[in-house]
Amino acid sequence: MATLKALKTRIGSVSSSEKITGAMKMISSAKVHKNEAELRKLLPFKNQVKSIMGHLLDTDMEFDSPLLTEREVKKVGVVVYGTDDGLCGAYNLNIFKHLLIEMNRLHQEYGDEVEICIFPVGKKISKAVSRIQTNNVKLKTIQGVDSKMLPSVVNNFVHELRNSFETGDLDLIEVVYMQFKSMSKQILTVEQLFPVSRQALEGNNSNAESDNKLYIFEPDANSIFNEVLPMFVLSTMQEITIENRASEQAARVMAMQSANDNAKKLLESLQLEFNKLRQQGITTELLDILGGQVER
Repeated sequence: MATLKALKTRIGSVSSSEKITGAMKMISSAKVHKNEAELRKLLPFKNQVKSIMGHLLDTDMEFDSPLLTEREVKKVGVVVYGTDDGLCGAYNLNIFKHLLIEMNRLHQEYGDEVEICIFPVGKKISKAVSRIQTNNVKLKTIQGVDSKMLPSVVNNFVHELRNSFETGDLDLIEVVYMQFKSMSKQILTVEQLFPVSRQALEGNNSNAESDNKLYIFEPDANSIFNEVLPMFVLSTMQEITIENRASEQAARVMAMQSANDNAKKLLESLQLEFNKLRQQGITTELLDILGGQVER
């Protein structure tokens, strides 16, 4: 009876765990849809910036901006997006491994003496990155910057990164994050933030609608370019932040689904074992009754 009681307790515990993981999966799924909606809201602004950039680049003028300045790379800033909360499977581990690969590539391309400053976004990834600090690898945590930060905080964060690049504190700034494609597909991505690559601008120009109209730019095309370029960077960083949140919740959905499936299998196994023991106990009691009647 003690064994039956223990099994019944375990069945109740596993059943509760199944309900909890199921509820968490539903919550994370709703958050994924919420972030997808935020991405759709950001799209009109980003498309407008792309359109303006497209019209400017169609002029075939040479644009001058401090955000395009390429110089010898001695100091690199790497923004790495992770999570503040757990229960999302190997999400942070995969990002951390990709960060190590990217750091190795930077050392190979720019030399072992290159200094790398890592800006972690999220408590979990910050904890992982803190273990790899060396003389040439520094960790910089900015107050208020996390995976749940508001758009205004993202703006301030981009402004600080921009200042670090313009003042020469950093010669190159990259972002390592998980690009959201769908609930079941997220892609580890490295994107160059500063200096803004001409390939990125030309890529946006190719996607922009071109009607070959002649435009008169006031005050001049270069001034407009220098006003729009920071907006392009900002919209890119806003999109990365939202995609990271969506990817985190999608990973959590998959992790909770896996946990839920495992709980169901364990519950079925325990229920079968419980039924066998109960049947065995009933059989034993019947044999005892029949044995007592024979003795009489």
